[in-house]
Amino acid sequence: MTSSFKEQETVELLRELANIASPSGYTADIMKFMSGLLEKMGVSYKKTNKGAIIATILGKDDSKHRLLTAHTDTLGAMVKEVKPNGRLKMSMVGGFNWNAVEGEYCTIHTASGDKIRGTILMHETTVHVYRGAGDLPRNEDHIEVRLDEKVFNADDIRSIGIEVGDFVSFDPRFELTESGYVKSRHLDDKASTALLLKLLENLTNEKVQLPYTTHFYISNNEEIGYGGNSNIPQQTVEYIAVDMGAIGDGQQSDEYTVSICAKDSSGPYHYGLTRQLVALAKDHNIDYKIDIYPYYGSDASAAIRAGADVRHALFGPGIEASHAYERTHVDSLRNTTELLLAYVTSTMIDEKEAE
Repeated sequence: MTSSFKEQETVELLRELANIASPSGYTADIMKFMSGLLEKMGVSYKKTNKGAIIATILGKDDSKHRLLTAHTDTLGAMVKEVKPNGRLKMSMVGGFNWNAVEGEYCTIHTASGDKIRGTILMHETTVHVYRGAGDLPRNEDHIEVRLDEKVFNADDIRSIGIEVGDFVSFDPRFELTESGYVKSRHLDDKASTALLLKLLENLTNEKVQLPYTTHFYISNNEEIGYGGNSNIPQQTVEYIAVDMGAIGDGQQSDEYTVSICAKDSSGPYHYGLTRQLVALAKDHNIDYKIDIYPYYGSDASAAIRAGADVRHALFGPGIEASHAYERTHVDSLRNTTELLLAYVTSTMIDEKEAE
């Protein structure tokens, strides 16, 4: 099977995914969307009790399995307090800095299904009133949601259906530039999810027989630490997390190549499998970078912590400004697609190489 990266289709699918609100704990809508796509493809899948989806393609060898995962859940928040001033105090969902969402538009998802708009701001935003506001800490005591409703106190807020525990999603502001950059919140990990879905579609359309039975695990709790750590088929030998490459000072990853992770906060990834990914990239002329992410965890590392007896590895597109207003380039999406295809059609490393 030759590479079939379809830039426009991939970016449009990514746009659709980014625009479906799915902070961890509030992922029913996006998982329903996933189910619909898989049914259109004719791919069999099952749902876990935690709400994840595992799609499966039967391979030539059904005694040893592979599993690839990406996650649809994103950063977000929940209403922590309905404040007397008619605004909302939030509690983080996932790990980010409050300054990364200051000034962002948001939606409050009420228990009755209403969607109420607002803006995330410092309480002391007005420079004509609050002297030195720029020096105040960006934290839960100062950051709040200004609702786009005529509400003046806590009773007013509750009268429109908002209560403690309601989810808050951040606007993605998705944009594709003429120069090929994709800018959006939640590229972590909806970029990888889009690539896995397109790979599944291409494999199905071209009736490719994979060398091993392969599972595509769409997890929905990765941002809070336990996505992809259960319901791993017993025959699984190799587990690949498809997730973002982190970019910054001291990092090799960039927005144009596929990033292969050698180690993150959980420790080294499986050496033999990681080296196989590097060899595949070299053999197929795929632009790649090897990197270490010091403050990072993945579905694969969650699976290892949960006791999964698998070889685990991680690669994905390079994402600038992770957990803020993120950016990547179509070149990185293309290179990640190429490595995904090279991997799922390759032969597993043998036992001696795996040691």
